[in-house]
Amino acid sequence: MDYPENRPESDAPEKKRIPILHISLFLVTVLTTLFAGALQQGVDPLEDYAGLLKGIPFACSLLFILGSHEFGHYYMARRNGVDATLPLFIPAPSLIGTFGAVIRMKSPIMDRRALIDIGAAGPLVGIAVTIPILITGLYLSKVQPIPSEGAITLGSSALIAFFSWLVHGPLPEGMDVVLHPLAFSGWIGLLVTSLNLMPVGQLDGGHVAYALFGSRQKYLGWFFVAVIIFLGTFFSAGWLLWVVFIYFVGVKHPPVVYDWVPLDPKRKLIGWLTILVFILTFTPVPTF
Repeated sequence: MDYPENRPESDAPEKKRIPILHISLFLVTVLTTLFAGALQQGVDPLEDYAGLLKGIPFACSLLFILGSHEFGHYYMARRNGVDATLPLFIPAPSLIGTFGAVIRMKSPIMDRRALIDIGAAGPLVGIAVTIPILITGLYLSKVQPIPSEGAITLGSSALIAFFSWLVHGPLPEGMDVVLHPLAFSGWIGLLVTSLNLMPVGQLDGGHVAYALFGSRQKYLGWFFVAVIIFLGTFFSAGWLLWVVFIYFVGVKHPPVVYDWVPLDPKRKLIGWLTILVFILTFTPVPTF
């Protein structure tokens, strides 16, 4: 995910500074994800400090996934001459210990070619990293009877269902896969990919949709809003929070500077591949 930030340019050369804020937030996020990973393993790090080490598989894999996604954006932004910050990790006292990571773009994106380069790079790099982590985690996961109460049942996307079937085969009735920490971080990675690929505003999906369809992106955005209102009303109320989020970030993507520059066939293919990734990772009901 990335956000633009327009600031007046200065002729004075910018001094290289140590990104203290970025480093500090990353270190705090390491701690909060370790804490979350340990809690998932039934360890309370406040009582057993050494138990914090049990959160390493989850924390390292999740941060690697999130970092790869954002550095994909960062690399392509720099390659296309867009001034962008290093990723900002966001620690959080939550089940996974973070609200993800973002970069901020401090100069405008000039054309739709650069837009699709930057918008698609994060999700494509992220999913390339996530899939091997997910498969490894599924091999380490166990098939057990579904508990009658007290367990959180995670929703499934087409990609997760496929890899789960590939590793464990068809599950007997009353059985489910209890995810290893690596598999859980892989599940989160695919969910984050799909959320970022929502075709609205200046999310990754909004970038890709605008690059492909130009101003017609807004129709796709409004259609998606209708879909998640439907899902939030009848299946998973959490989607209604995303409707509020979209209200603030907007549905319509702003135009790029040289809007008339067309996409080449290679970038069109990348755009459609990214849309396919969105379809395969979309989870209609994230939790039950």
